Amino acid sequence: MASLLLCAAAALAVQQLTPAAAVTVSIPAAARDLPAGHVLAAGDITTMPIAPSAVPDGTLAVAGSWPGRQLSGPLRRGEPLTDASLMGDGLLVGAPPGSQAVPVRLADAGTVRLIRQGQLVNVVLSSTTGLDGPTTDRVLAEAVPVLWTPANGGSAAPGLLPARDVDGLVVVAALPDQALRLAGASARGKVFLVLVGSG
Repeated sequence: MASLLLCAAAALAVQQLTPAAAVTVSIPAAARDLPAGHVLAAGDITTMPIAPSAVPDGTLAVAGSWPGRQLSGPLRRGEPLTDASLMGDGLLVGAPPGSQAVPVRLADAGTVRLIRQGQLVNVVLSSTTGLDGPTTDRVLAEAVPVLWTPANGGSAAPGLLPARDVDGLVVVAALPDQALRLAGASARGKVFLVLVGSG
């Protein structure tokens, strides 16, 4: 009897000391490193268990409509898939209220190879008056963040602007007054970007 009571007491102690199984939910995450501009397919995304309190805002549903959507930036293996990961309204997540995503076509298409998502840039318009007139340089927007560039600086990035060549095209976040100056800037002259620091 004493042995049975001792065993029962030991079992009860072990049960009380054993932590309860952690509660988790499944969210979609990158199954491998994925580049910016990549069009998602089923094999690109896996499920990852995570505590409910740690689920990032904007996390997409595991069985959501993300297949066929294009990434706005690179994803590391295991990084959760959120609305900010995809081309569309998610590009402006965290931007100041009233911000607009504005496409800008650069005079030097090779510049996009130097730019990464999140880089701050000044957008400069270089224009001339007449054939032999003086060149005027004007800053259209200062320290605006780059939201998107063509994948690997290439020309094939479907999904952003269908049926258009995207060589030399970048998308920046601009406030309404800046967006008005940037709209159609390439038709008024040559547009260049100057990389600036966060300070």
